[in-house]
Amino acid sequence: MTHIAYDLWLPHVVTTGVVFASPHSGSDYGQAFLAQARLDPHAIRSSEDAYVDQLFRTAPDHGAPLLSARTPRAFVDFNRAPDELDPALIEGAARLPHNPRVASGLGVIPRVVAGGRAIYSGKISLAQAHGRLTTHWRPWHDRLQALMDAARRDHGQAILIDCHSMPREALSQVGGRRPDVVIGDRFGASASAAVVAMIEAALTDAGLRVVRNMPFAGAYVTQAYGRPARRQHAVQIEIDRSLYMDEATLDKRHDFDDLQRVLDGAIATIAAAGRADAMAHAAE
Repeated sequence: MTHIAYDLWLPHVVTTGVVFASPHSGSDYGQAFLAQARLDPHAIRSSEDAYVDQLFRTAPDHGAPLLSARTPRAFVDFNRAPDELDPALIEGAARLPHNPRVASGLGVIPRVVAGGRAIYSGKISLAQAHGRLTTHWRPWHDRLQALMDAARRDHGQAILIDCHSMPREALSQVGGRRPDVVIGDRFGASASAAVVAMIEAALTDAGLRVVRNMPFAGAYVTQAYGRPARRQHAVQIEIDRSLYMDEATLDKRHDFDDLQRVLDGAIATIAAAGRADAMAHAAE
């Protein structure tokens, strides 16, 4: 299923309560947006989670839906709240209490890409910002919530795997040996301990080095969809980009398929754990 904002990849039969989503892998920049931007078509991609949707593309093979963005993060950020509007970019946007994401230019309509490079030469209108939210942000989140509601109804609980990638330099904040993956559960707020432990074990058993919450604990998506008391869990997965791509050129590494196969094993395990019978057994 294709929408202007996303692609939805569905299995023939959904057999698990797990939903995979990649909100930052969108690369449909469009000529109108590129013409409006001051950055060249390569530089504007620096905040994009390039190829993450491809890394998780086998989710439907294991009975789970995959929602992948078509809209690029530089145009609208699906991992931000709709009211995180930046008055430094959007003419007429109200000034909100201090928000570090908005202040740094990374609101729902970003002002900058990675490295703090400005996307625009001037401001955009409030009507233009609201149009992007109506046409892109809202359909993505409506679809994601519908998938979560169906998972909880049909499989007893919903588990959102919020799929991202991180620049290798971000891992300098992690002491000791660099991890391959950072999983974020907002320090226990967005998913049950059992769900997080299951996801961590699946990734570790696949041969990946995993840490929790540092330096990424999850943002709007995990906060908004993580309701473990309602049997709705959300866990963010951040993968080191240098494992599968050249961060300067954005080209895939020659061994991209190897990481894809590694992740396929973890996806299969996570999907299996999200089946109603597995969940019922775990609750006994």
